[in-house]
Amino acid sequence: MSALDTIGVGGELAGPLPRPAELPTAPPAGGPPAGHAAHEPTSVVVLEEAWPAAKRRTGRVLVPRSVRRMTGPLLLLALWFLVTATGLVSARTLANPIDVAKAFWELAETGELTRHLWVSLKRVVVGLALGVSSGVALAVLAGLFRLGDDIVDSAVQMLRTVPVLGLVPLFMVWFGIGEEPKIALITIGTLFPVYVNTYAGIRGVDAKLVEAATTFGVGRWGLIRQVILPGALPNFLVGLRFSLTASWLILIVAEQLNTREGLGYLVNEARVWFRTDIIVLTLVIYAVIGLALDGGVRLLERRLLAWRRGFAAR
Repeated sequence: MSALDTIGVGGELAGPLPRPAELPTAPPAGGPPAGHAAHEPTSVVVLEEAWPAAKRRTGRVLVPRSVRRMTGPLLLLALWFLVTATGLVSARTLANPIDVAKAFWELAETGELTRHLWVSLKRVVVGLALGVSSGVALAVLAGLFRLGDDIVDSAVQMLRTVPVLGLVPLFMVWFGIGEEPKIALITIGTLFPVYVNTYAGIRGVDAKLVEAATTFGVGRWGLIRQVILPGALPNFLVGLRFSLTASWLILIVAEQLNTREGLGYLVNEARVWFRTDIIVLTLVIYAVIGLALDGGVRLLERRLLAWRRGFAAR
């Protein structure tokens, strides 16, 4: 007689059970049939779908997550090609992917693209380093010390409401038209997201963890190093993501003002000559850089936050 496996207590196989058609039924009114014991069970519960469901789960094809994350950009690329190839959008309004690829090859051969990209990267790296380090220092000062909170937090909350791009004329007066105003704008624009999120992370550390560490004799600096700063790390990484995005948004505007190098300057020159292929190319470069930076932050999260167990989407 064929049998189905059922799952018992603790996930162990409870042994074979008869199919539903072969289940014993209640004995007739006249008593049990000949050859059957009087104590034979009258009902049995059968988990019919347990084994097929398990087979379905193990038979599912798993696609690497890195491949799945490329699905969205590839769909956008396909949509872009579709709307330009079918004529829904003219080439003068939006260059098609083939023309953009030709523009990339043209600028790469002359070395112009590499030069502008390198200049922009240097500005972002310097401004981001200054902004992130300043934001973390101010957040630690305001988050850990009451006097620092009273003095620093109110001033930062006031200054962060000022539009960063509104400071462009003032910075040009202060620093001239060289590299300083561009780096200063990136520094200011990346400081506030890191400060706000890191400050919230420090103040959001569970008081029970602090109390438990104090009970075990952890000193003030050990408490800061082993409990408070690790607890604020997730919020810091969120602020870092916002700062990475803000740095490139500010840069593209800053590089269109009194400069001769950078991706923003390249966009401005392409606008003058109606080269939509170069304009779209620079936008694609910004998007690729943003995706790569976001992937780097995700990798950093997996390494630094391996101790945290949160919700995982399925």
